[in-house]
Amino acid sequence: MMDRDLRALAGELGAALRAAGSLCVTAESCTGGLLAGAITSCPGSSQWFERGFITYSNVAKIEQLRVSADTLEHYGAVSEETAMEMAGGALGAVSSARLALATTGIAGPGGATAGKPVGMVCFGIARRVGAGITTRAVTRIFEGDREAVRLAAVRFALQAALDDLRHGS
Repeated sequence: MMDRDLRALAGELGAALRAAGSLCVTAESCTGGLLAGAITSCPGSSQWFERGFITYSNVAKIEQLRVSADTLEHYGAVSEETAMEMAGGALGAVSSARLALATTGIAGPGGATAGKPVGMVCFGIARRVGAGITTRAVTRIFEGDREAVRLAAVRFALQAALDDLRHGS
């Protein structure tokens, strides 16, 4: 069952996308489709949500989102560099969306490495601007168990996208 607050936040994002005449696409790793699920829990989301990618493995990130193998090797799957490439790749040549949201992180309970604790999630936001694509990334560390981390990541991604649309940051 989708959290009422997440659905409301997704609905706000949908209203902002409709007002801008834009579509959104998602590229998810650690959230495993929860972000797309929050978006599609809103009636009428087909008017502003184009597609979602769940690229849990590095191979999927490379094949579906064109994340560079060099980026994955040098920075790792959980990095701002990877998140930005995921978001940019989600917009790609076949998408008509103007906004992409990407999540990659360590939901736990295992998987932590030096400098990358459980709860660390990197977010990528890409926007189509004219013929080009601009990307930015942000990293957050969330507390709690696996479910709490994943839900917090979805909430943060929705809010970051909404803020991006409202303020053009």
